[in-house]
Amino acid sequence: MNPVRVGVFGLLGSGNLGNDGSLEAVLGYLRAEHPEAVVDALCGGPEVVTARYAIPATRLHWYRGEYRTASRAGAVAGKALGKLVDAFRTAAWVRRHDVVIVPGMGVLEATLPLRPWGFPYALFLLCASGRLARTPVALLGVGAGPVQNRPTRALVRWSARLASYRSYRDAQSRDAMREMGVDTERDEVHPDLAFSLPTLPSSAPSGPPGPVCVGVMDFHGGNDDRDRAEEIHRRYLDGTTRFVRALVEDGRPVRLITGDACDAPVVAAILDAVDSPLVTAAQAASLADLMKETAAADAVVATRYHNLVCALKVGTPTLALSYAAKSDALMAEMGLGAYCHPAREVDPDRLLDQFRALEKRAAELRRTLAERNAVAARRLGDQFTALTTALFPTAGHDHGARKVLP
Repeated sequence: MNPVRVGVFGLLGSGNLGNDGSLEAVLGYLRAEHPEAVVDALCGGPEVVTARYAIPATRLHWYRGEYRTASRAGAVAGKALGKLVDAFRTAAWVRRHDVVIVPGMGVLEATLPLRPWGFPYALFLLCASGRLARTPVALLGVGAGPVQNRPTRALVRWSARLASYRSYRDAQSRDAMREMGVDTERDEVHPDLAFSLPTLPSSAPSGPPGPVCVGVMDFHGGNDDRDRAEEIHRRYLDGTTRFVRALVEDGRPVRLITGDACDAPVVAAILDAVDSPLVTAAQAASLADLMKETAAADAVVATRYHNLVCALKVGTPTLALSYAAKSDALMAEMGLGAYCHPAREVDPDRLLDQFRALEKRAAELRRTLAERNAVAARRLGDQFTALTTALFPTAGHDHGARKVLP
């Protein structure tokens, strides 16, 4: 029997730690449950993926300037040609596999700025190629949300329809796809894939108030906020900086964490504005690093979704600077729904009040998180069992068999 050939697909190895954490979770599942599988990737950062995870990887886009603004005729022509070339490259890559998995990530949402002919088009090519080649494509534990832009909405809807298997990281993602006209009757909801990653639990603090992790983001609003992106960014940065300064004035050590390489300028701006030895910046290269940082803190205040996941998973009391409904849903699921603050309207005084209320309930919230994490682990076990049943040939069956949803 030939080994099953598994492809993983997405903006992996491109600097976003959450995306890479989802990949790591799926690779852990494959190595535990399907050790015979031969795995490779079609992704944004193939060199990083190969070096970090020891699997072969191919660049997602033929045109290397895909995510740079095209202002010259040559760049515009290059992007246009790249769309055509990518259709053939993607189809050829899909045909070489028995199963393709899109591991987590917000691939069916537009909570951050994106253009329809970037990743949404790439995902559509993948799912359409899978249907034509009869190679099952699994959208595994993905995020989804309302999409207003018509071309993006159409590409997202057809990608979901053409996928062989779909599951979501929260109920509102499934609801969003249903509202877009996708039949979600057989689609399941499970916790974010990162909750399956191994981690050391947070320890309850002893002695005087300890460090606070503050997760920051290069936040400019969502896809529908382009006309006021700079105003949103200034308000977010100013409010977060003033909050950090207030913590320092209380004598609290502050550890700045991020989740994407693009967040570095925000860290630099806060360090420059506060200018205190109590404020330091972490150099995290993975979700495991972020979990170590958040486990060592008394409390966490964070913006990026996977900063929240890391803090909640290790059991540290957490307050969300929420920029999308997915953050609110995650916090509610983990029993901390009262501790959300809008990232678009950061009010440092109110945020400080919320933070102090969070810390007063720290012991209780740690117990709540321990209970919710145990539930998440069980539900993710069910997720991986369902994936195996749906997509992987059973012992003694031909690996050429395909399972495709109508």
